[in-house]
Amino acid sequence: MRRRLAELALTALALTSVPGCFIARAGVRAAGAFFSSPREVATTRHPVTKDARLAVLWIGHASALIQLDDKVVLTDPVFTSTVGQFSKRLVEPGLDPKYLPPVDAVLISHLHFDHLSLGSLDMIEPKIRTLLLPSGGTAYLADSFSFPAYELRTWQVWEKDGLRITAVPVEHVGWRYGADEAWMTESYTGYVIEYHGLKVYFGGDSAYDQKMFVETGERFPNLDLALIPIGPTEPRSLMRRYHMDPSEAVQAFIDLDAARMVPIHYGTFINSTDEPGDALRELESARRKVDLGPRIVAPLAIGERRVFVKVGEEPTLPPEPSFPPPAAATGEPPAPAPTTSPTPVIPDDDSFE
Repeated sequence: MRRRLAELALTALALTSVPGCFIARAGVRAAGAFFSSPREVATTRHPVTKDARLAVLWIGHASALIQLDDKVVLTDPVFTSTVGQFSKRLVEPGLDPKYLPPVDAVLISHLHFDHLSLGSLDMIEPKIRTLLLPSGGTAYLADSFSFPAYELRTWQVWEKDGLRITAVPVEHVGWRYGADEAWMTESYTGYVIEYHGLKVYFGGDSAYDQKMFVETGERFPNLDLALIPIGPTEPRSLMRRYHMDPSEAVQAFIDLDAARMVPIHYGTFINSTDEPGDALRELESARRKVDLGPRIVAPLAIGERRVFVKVGEEPTLPPEPSFPPPAAATGEPPAPAPTTSPTPVIPDDDSFE
């Protein structure tokens, strides 16, 4: 309780550095959402499936469950009804935490309340095998957490049992409370996840910086999938310093030279003055203005799991449309395939480079 009260006070302190007109407009909308119930979504009790080599379940915002063969990675988990005690969910989480499988690695992109949710980590603590954070991140964890937690600098690698995760550069801010802005100057990151020849990029939260995205794409050629934030977008004069808009996200997708893009970081909380639905509409408009070639933009509904590569398939692009966004997931996963990809024999210990 003391921790939550302290975070509430420090959140209020952080808001004092945000322009007043933005607080007023976003605050009015957030207040309306606070007294309403989040929209219900269809969810599954079986978030992983044996017939998938590469699959993603979008939980909402920057939270996604990524399956790579027999490994499971969870990004920026937020299962709480609010973030920072103020902003309430517009949509229920796309996965009930009690159905979360054991997670090989939880990735925290930065320390903002909507990405590092201590209450959510409390909910899923027994299922977390390893937590990875940007530089300085472990200072914000409760001492009582039982899972191992490691900080990664840009381009530093953590590896265990063949699962290899590299911290990659993004452009954002690292503070959590505002008052810590002076010293938390490098506490934000993206990640590239590699396993059994599959490569997935997770952007967390970032402004557009072409050099960073191009360099990441060059270091990790043939990315199979990129999870890229597309909001919040307004007011643009403020947001462009920290967040990509949909057109910049499409360009980042091209810069990364990834095969598929799943948009994230929109439609879950009110943290800007753009309206729900704007980001996805702008994304489709931006996609139509450029030649993506065989690349696929694949929006997911909150609660939907999409299998991108099935067992027995190589991670090449299938001939399928990328729009319109699919409906929410409603059924149980298909029956398991009779075979799975082989797992190499690798020592069961953490390694860093």
